Order: sequence, then structure tokens, then C-alpha cells
Amino acid sequence: MRSYTVGMANHSFLSVWLNSMPEDQVLERFGAFLATVPFSATRPGFTHLTIRAVDTTEIPVMEQDLRSVPLDAAGIVEIAAEHLHADSSYEVACAWDLSVFDVASGKSAVEPQLLQILCRGEEFDGEFWRENGHFEANLGFEHLFTGHAGLLGLRPGPKSAPQSPEESRFLEAMAWPENLEKYQRQTRENIRRLQDWVRRIEADLPVVKTRLWSEGEENFEARLDEIVSAR
Repeated sequence: MRSYTVGMANHSFLSVWLNSMPEDQVLERFGAFLATVPFSATRPGFTHLTIRAVDTTEIPVMEQDLRSVPLDAAGIVEIAAEHLHADSSYEVACAWDLSVFDVASGKSAVEPQLLQILCRGEEFDGEFWRENGHFEANLGFEHLFTGHAGLLGLRPGPKSAPQSPEESRFLEAMAWPENLEKYQRQTRENIRRLQDWVRRIEADLPVVKTRLWSEGEENFEARLDEIVSAR
């Protein structure tokens, strides 16, 4: 199934700051973070690894496609150990399961979605971690957690006229109460899955701060709380 999207869909992110990330603890903490990742039930394991040095403009010092033999956290750390430096970043990709609504069929299903994770050494790219976290996860499309067209939350309802044929079809599908109820329920399940992951990260690592944010919402985290609490 494919989810309904409009143009260049916004993405959502999680940033995590630890109490410190000295060079000799980078891979230990990277491994601990990766061990919390809620893999897709049908596509477990990390499928890509990219290691960069100095800053994001540099050509990667290593890129590995692991789709034929996906690795667990320990396997990623073992490979990365040869490139342990405080001015390096480590990027992995995997899949996790989220509910997706398909406009064509009017049905929802739990499907694997791309999850990308970055770990930054404290000397990488001019201490870029200070603004964006020691860890940053690209969670996927924002609408998987906020819904489309402002339909979910304490003041539901379309906030503007449809901007495309796809959006019109989506709103027509959501005019059926059973579709909207299912859409609300499964979006909340996505939010809870994300919130459960954040709680596990906070329990397993020395976290100082976390921030959930997105390209389209002014306060993404507050929007998630609103959708979960709305009835």
C-alpha cells in the first residue's frame, strides 16, 4: 500500500542529547542507542551504514549496503570500530512498522517504513551536535504521526480547500465516520510507538534532553500530545 502524500511531504525527527560523548564512549553509546530501535517485524536489522569524517561536505570514508545480510547493533559497532574518531558521524538505515492509510482502497495496514539514524561525535562538523543532538533520527513522513489536512486533534476538520486530486480523494474517504475513526486510532498507535521508543532511549542511555520536531509543525511534540488526548 501507499500512503497519500502531497508534493514534497514534510519529514519528522527525533534529536537526543546525552550528558557527554567522549571519543572512547562514542561506539558504546551508539550501540546502546541502536539496541533500542524497534525494528520492523518483517524487515529486522540495519541495512545501510555510512561513516563520514570532519563534516557533511566530505566524501564518506565508508559506505556499506547491508540489505543482503542486515546487521544488529553489535554488528554495526564492530564495523564502525575501525573508524572511531571524535570528528566522525555514523549513519544507519533500517525499517520500523507504522500504520499507513491507502486512499485507493480506503484501508490501513501496518507496513515497514524507512528509519534513518545519525550519531555525531562531538568534534564533527563544528560541534554540530550542540544544536541537533548527539543522535538524530529521521522518523519518516510527518503525516504518519499528525495526520493529513488537520483532521485530527482537539479541533478537527479541514483547515483549507483541497490542494490536489489526491487530497480531495483523501477527504472524501475521511467523510465516512468509520474511516476517520480508524485513521484516528492508527495514527495514535504510530504516536504511541514513537513515544514508547523515546522512553526506552531515556531509560537505557544518559539522556539530558530529547526533542521531537518536524519540517511542517511549529510544535510537533505538542501536536502529538493533542492527537493522543483528543476524543
